[in-house]
Amino acid sequence: MNIGAHLSVAKGFALMGETAVSIGANTFQFFSRNPRGSKSVEIEKKDVDELIKIMNKNKFAAILAHAPYTINACSDKQNVRDFAKIMFREDLEKLEKLPCKLYVFHPGNHMKQGEEVAIQYLIDALNDVLNPEYTTMFLLETMSGKGTEIGKTFKELKKIINGVKLKEKIGVCLDTCHVYSAGYDIVNNLNKVIDEFDSIIGLNRLKAVHLNDSLTEFASHKDRHACIGKGYIGLDAMRKVIMHPKLKKLPFFLETPTDLKGYAKEIELLTKF
Repeated sequence: MNIGAHLSVAKGFALMGETAVSIGANTFQFFSRNPRGSKSVEIEKKDVDELIKIMNKNKFAAILAHAPYTINACSDKQNVRDFAKIMFREDLEKLEKLPCKLYVFHPGNHMKQGEEVAIQYLIDALNDVLNPEYTTMFLLETMSGKGTEIGKTFKELKKIINGVKLKEKIGVCLDTCHVYSAGYDIVNNLNKVIDEFDSIIGLNRLKAVHLNDSLTEFASHKDRHACIGKGYIGLDAMRKVIMHPKLKKLPFFLETPTDLKGYAKEIELLTKF
């Protein structure tokens, strides 16, 4: 089983690897830069070399970089879209220095200009940024549909993927809280949801899962993460997700509102059968 949590990069990548091991994880997620801004950390070769040793020793699964929330490549404002592309390019260059080939981001908000226009803006941005020379794959995150978010349905994600030229560079990260809030019943109809994803997008494009309980009810279209077993999805449903034969080989990442001790407890709960 491949499971980890979102960790802080502030004190170095090797320390994140050590921290992951200390909480019973064999992978982790980190922000590529300040989640509410644009500042990114410097990457030192010695730190990266130490991380690689830790990953090899502990048989780590793929680690995951998360783009900042401020990126909106489908904004109605040109300067915001341009800023998003700058951040994407900078992050791509930095990730080439790390043993990290997965990069997840929120598709963005259409800002009342309409989904079709916004989706085309995002497609244009991805086609401008993605480069066959880079090894990183961009992952579209499934969203809850709050406000003017795009990416709330599998069909919207498929439209984006269809427009991307370098399709080998695009995948999906499924967020359990988000899909549940968006109206996909992973509690009572997990197989149906997985089959629908497969028929529309293809399970070959599913590269990672954000494992979060939901503080709000089914189809609420709100993004409110809860600790595992403390929300409307529940521990049993979470276990079914990570043990599903079509999902269990994927890397799972906790983004629950807790601390390291809380993450350790959640990993123990999820892996204790």
